[in-house]
Amino acid sequence: MNFITDVILPLALAFIMFTLGLGLTFSDFARVVKAPKNFIIGLISQLIFLPIVALIIVLVWPLQPEIAIGLILIAAAPGGVTSNILTSFAKGDVALSISLTAVMSLLSVISVPLVLGISMGLISDNSLGSISLTGIAISMFLIVTLPVLIGMTFRANLSFLTKRIENFAKILSTALFVLVLIGAILAERENLVEYFAQTGLVVLSLNLLMMLIAFYWAKFFGTGTSQQKAISIECGLQNGTLAIFVGTSVFGGGLYIIPAATYSVIMYLTSLIFIYFIRNR
Repeated sequence: MNFITDVILPLALAFIMFTLGLGLTFSDFARVVKAPKNFIIGLISQLIFLPIVALIIVLVWPLQPEIAIGLILIAAAPGGVTSNILTSFAKGDVALSISLTAVMSLLSVISVPLVLGISMGLISDNSLGSISLTGIAISMFLIVTLPVLIGMTFRANLSFLTKRIENFAKILSTALFVLVLIGAILAERENLVEYFAQTGLVVLSLNLLMMLIAFYWAKFFGTGTSQQKAISIECGLQNGTLAIFVGTSVFGGGLYIIPAATYSVIMYLTSLIFIYFIRNR
């Protein structure tokens, strides 16, 4: 599995983030300045509330330390690239969803190491060893932030070519995500049933709690229904590939990536159910 985890996984994640960059323009970030209220509510939901909810869960739920860290990893990850598509299906604010995905992806170079470092200090009794937060930040910049910036630059300077390859790139990035997910599951196939039994309910709890909290938190501050949908879906759909990458590159995979793998399956089911009810309400 070394070739897959050391070469294929980073390249797949880099391409997925490059594809995200292809779909972004600098005006997407300008929207944040022009209409900051909804963006700030969404950012607080994902950047602060989501890791806190995950941390509370792992502190009260009897979990192995490795699985607890794995849950923190998926909570610290930015929104998944498919959140924008599902927000569109839900008739939500797609522009807001795109802005949140873009900014959270860029901020993840700081937020993921920070959340991980704080959480390990609270969860671990040093049995997990120490990690290099600087090393994580550098790896994430090269694999996550830089490809997004390259994709945006590519779109800005080669728009005619971007139009030709963007749809294919999105299909390919989705296929790569599925392959990474299947690879993570197959790597632990002998213990698959046990791991799903251990993590299925806990990741489902995180997913449902955070979508509900985000939805009603946004409603409390008087955002429109379309913005509530976008913020809730953005908090429910996490970048599982990124969580698997960090769990593999930093901790060597194993139990650390199981929550990300199970969450990546569950989050689509809950999001589609959410969209069904919200569209028919």
